[in-house]
Amino acid sequence: MTTSRPGDRGDLLDPRCPTRQLLDRIGTKWTSMAVKVLAEEAPVAPGELRFAELRRRIPGISQKMLSVTLQSLVRDGLVARRVEPTVPPAVHYRLTELGLSLEIPLSALRVWAETHMPEINRSNQLADESPPD
Repeated sequence: MTTSRPGDRGDLLDPRCPTRQLLDRIGTKWTSMAVKVLAEEAPVAPGELRFAELRRRIPGISQKMLSVTLQSLVRDGLVARRVEPTVPPAVHYRLTELGLSLEIPLSALRVWAETHMPEINRSNQLADESPPD
């Protein structure tokens, strides 16, 4: 396990770089969608959502992928999981303070994507129309 101290600068090309490790964990569309949905629940103090409600709010995610995504977020301390001892058990998820702080850079990335995807799509279209080298 690699640890870093505040002020350490990583080398993104080094597999032990903290930034690279974080991107491996949060660089999926499902992670960013789960964080967004949980952050929207209550912007000041994140609310809780049950598994089924999360699945309804994240278009296209399978039950297995949501389960894997939430397990990873819980393991990393970004999401808290609470189980009510009912039959069947009611499981609730909410962002931790750390998870809520992740919504800020993810939101900035969404704004960047919304701003620049038309340019990227145009570039892709031009590349697809050009004869291969």
